[in-house]
Amino acid sequence: MPDPDSPLVECESLSFGYGERRILDGVSFTVPRGKVTALMGASGGGKTTVLRLIGGQHRAQRGSLRFDGQEVGGLDRAGLYAMRRRMGMLFQFGALFTDLSVFDNVAFPLREHTDLPEELVRDIVLMKLNAVGLRGARDLMPSQVSGGMARRVALARAIALDPDLVMYDEPFAGLDPISLGTAAQLIRRLNDSLGITSIVVSHDLEETFRIADQVIVLANGKIAAQGTPEQVRASTDPLVSQFVNARPEGPVHFHYPGPTVAQDFGGGFSR
Repeated sequence: MPDPDSPLVECESLSFGYGERRILDGVSFTVPRGKVTALMGASGGGKTTVLRLIGGQHRAQRGSLRFDGQEVGGLDRAGLYAMRRRMGMLFQFGALFTDLSVFDNVAFPLREHTDLPEELVRDIVLMKLNAVGLRGARDLMPSQVSGGMARRVALARAIALDPDLVMYDEPFAGLDPISLGTAAQLIRRLNDSLGITSIVVSHDLEETFRIADQVIVLANGKIAAQGTPEQVRASTDPLVSQFVNARPEGPVHFHYPGPTVAQDFGGGFSR
């Protein structure tokens, strides 16, 4: 049995990049069991890349990434698939199978990864849909549900195998205020009632701070801030302050680094 006080995910001096572009540069953090950890920061800061590294889609170029004590980068194909069965993933905008009903979308991982009889699959699917308030929508197609409902169906699918870890990639993007609040409460409630661990990548500051136990702010390949929502909100770091207060001016500039105007236009501009 794992030590309940040991972290589920451990990143130590983790580095990764695409070509010459360094996305993560010596990042270290832990994800405690049974808690909601939020990964935040400006776009392009490496948040989704961290999820891909945890899931084994990418392998760290330097450093260590462990899931429940196992080095993810050292797993073979069979070990990687076994580890992934202990994870659930809610993709941005849900990523439901458009040709499958709501019921069959949630049943898919059960049919793919288990040999359970169809009667038991039915009971599990209905329980998961009931947990997200959509048991009555079982026979609808993805085209017949709203964006908020589709996100909840995707959440039911993510928890179908009773995972130890659920990762959420922008779960609040494109939702109206009611659906957004419902999704946030579901993440918190399911995390606590099922005893799972959650990692939430989001730009929605208020809702994410409301449900998170730990917030990690990534910037320029490093961790700019880490702690409780209150600690991060009180940070005096200029970049973190710009982010949490949504200021347009600060260390994060409007213009992407490049040649000067004079260089690009051959001196045609005097200013």
